[in-house]
Amino acid sequence: MSKVSAWLWGMILIAIGVVLGINALGIAEIDIFFPGWWTLIIIIPCFIDLFSKNSDKTGDLIGIMIGGCLMLACWDLLDFGVIWKLIVPVALVMIGLSMIFKDAIKGKAMKEVKKLQGKSGEKEYWATFSGQNLDFEDEKFEGCKLEAVFGGIKCDLRKAKIEKDVVVKASAVFGGVKIYAPKNVKVKMVSTAIFGGADNHHEDPKDDAKHTLYIDANAMFGGVEVK
Repeated sequence: MSKVSAWLWGMILIAIGVVLGINALGIAEIDIFFPGWWTLIIIIPCFIDLFSKNSDKTGDLIGIMIGGCLMLACWDLLDFGVIWKLIVPVALVMIGLSMIFKDAIKGKAMKEVKKLQGKSGEKEYWATFSGQNLDFEDEKFEGCKLEAVFGGIKCDLRKAKIEKDVVVKASAVFGGVKIYAPKNVKVKMVSTAIFGGADNHHEDPKDDAKHTLYIDANAMFGGVEVK
């Protein structure tokens, strides 16, 4: 969780606590259960996630759109029937646009990923209906491809020898990929998530790092996480 996300969640919890305290003391009667209040369960997490290090915001924007439309419907400003008919088509259009314009949206990081891919001897690791634990301790690491389909992969690079910028291409389909990055490298993630998530929780070194670990993540009903 980024500092901004933690700050936003903290402010929300404080606000709720203050309102509940005011109601309990009888100072005022503030009704937090207004029409459509439950849509905030969708809207708030998606909004806060916009400030995370996750590079793909498509899922968050779809969640905010759906939650906002449902709230307007609860206020009788939109028709529920129309919303249910349009949710899937609009979501598919947004996902499609995100995939088509992925290179432009991801900018410099995506260009570096394309430049580096294919230049090193990438190794491929698969986990299909199974799990893999990869440890590259004291090994020279030049990049790899991780594919988890109904399975999970843990890739430990914390003690790997990274002597140049490298790329890890990670894909999770109904599965999960967890990557442990060294503390002495920067981590840049570009991702496409379709009903899944890709999160970068790695803390970059305060001093300028010599090398960068690029994560090209794709998640469909699954997750890719970097620590």
